[in-house]
Amino acid sequence: MSTGLQQPRGRAAATIAARLTFENVERRFGDVYALRGVSLDIEPGEIVCLLGPSGCGKTTLLRIASGIEKPTAGRILINDWEVAGPERFVLPEQRNVGLMFQDFALFPHLTILENVAFGLKALPAAEAAREARSVLARVGLEHYADAYPHILSGGEQQRVALARAIVPRPSVMLMDEPFSGLDVQLRETMQEETLALLRETRATCMIVTHHPEEAMRLGDRIAVMRRGKIIQVGKAEELYHNPAELFVARLFSEINEVPCRVEGGVLRTPLGNFPTPGLSEGEPAILCLRQRAIRVMPPGCGLPGRIVQTRFLGDVGLLEIAAEGFELPLKARVQESEGWKRGDEVSIEVDPSRVLVFPADNLEAA
Repeated sequence: MSTGLQQPRGRAAATIAARLTFENVERRFGDVYALRGVSLDIEPGEIVCLLGPSGCGKTTLLRIASGIEKPTAGRILINDWEVAGPERFVLPEQRNVGLMFQDFALFPHLTILENVAFGLKALPAAEAAREARSVLARVGLEHYADAYPHILSGGEQQRVALARAIVPRPSVMLMDEPFSGLDVQLRETMQEETLALLRETRATCMIVTHHPEEAMRLGDRIAVMRRGKIIQVGKAEELYHNPAELFVARLFSEINEVPCRVEGGVLRTPLGNFPTPGLSEGEPAILCLRQRAIRVMPPGCGLPGRIVQTRFLGDVGLLEIAAEGFELPLKARVQESEGWKRGDEVSIEVDPSRVLVFPADNLEAA
């Protein structure tokens, strides 16, 4: 079935983006906290991804922003206008917020055009149909206007749901795991298409995801959530190079975690000594060696080791190396073309600038 990818398209109409602000937002269900003191400020036109595991509070925060749920405490503001707080609650339809769910939530009994026009009931029917058809053309599906959702592929349904969300020209767009139901290749295509459309409409956007690569691909900034709290906010590069916690480091790169103890102000390891800013003498720590930061070389060039396992991962090979002085094998990711085999004697070294050190109590938090 054609996806409409190659069809010429117009441009989506721009909207007036709004600032979205969360101030010390809490959400409790009885004695259970879904959100704990969440504060976040999203600039007009900015795309922010909420990243974290299932159950960390991402979707709850999105539902509160949309007005589907009420916060237990704290405030939500759109352009400094309080839409939820101790003394005020603005209904979802009055917030000028677009919402897109992971299951697309298309109405099976309505045509594609009627689905897209659903949020334009305030307009005369002819004008609503004209607006809906224009947005359908932008996503390449105008030729399906009179068809019904069941004939569409997953990617086409995603486009229809996106068209329905943007056609009222919301100042804030909220997207809950919008690509989770798509296969990998289609997911990447739809991410690019969606990002282009969001840039055109200039809407402020918050996207919920549990895929770090998706967050890096889409977000101007990423807010990492864990157990109902935002633990770090920043650009992808900041979170990758300077993770605030072990939990964040694990999200953005594959790492070897080696228990150590501060001795003479450093961590002394067979691969060298590493600084321990903020840690006290004798304090237990976790040394994190990125798998891609371990350089594998012929014997005699570094720390001796032997390859005990290899895994083919396409262009990349995953090696497990029994290295001298380490209790457990270290994992290293190398170019598959390097041709290392199980049983090969090697030597290794690590780039000190790509080593991370965390207090041992980060293990419990992670």
